[in-house]
Amino acid sequence: MSLHREAGPAVGGSRYLYDSFDAAAARIEANERVAEERWSALAYRLGQIEATLERMEKRIWLAVYGVAGFLLAQGANTLLAAANH
Repeated sequence: MSLHREAGPAVGGSRYLYDSFDAAAARIEANERVAEERWSALAYRLGQIEATLERMEKRIWLAVYGVAGFLLAQGANTLLAAANH
C-alpha cells in the first residue's frame, strides 16, 4: 500500500482543498465593491442635500419677496396718508 496519492483526477472532497485561493485579489475585489457602494451612497446623499437646498432657497426668496412687498405697502400707505392731509 502506497502512502503517496497517485496523480490523476481528484476524487471526492471539496474543491477548495485543491484550488488555489488568491486572498489578495479577493480583498481587492471586496474593497472595490465597498468603494462603489460608498460612492453610490454619497451620490444619493448629495442628491438629497441638493434637493433640500433648492427647497430652502425657494423659501428664502419667498421671505425676501414678502418683506419687500410689506415695505412697499407701508411706503404706499405712508404716501396715501400724506396725500390726504
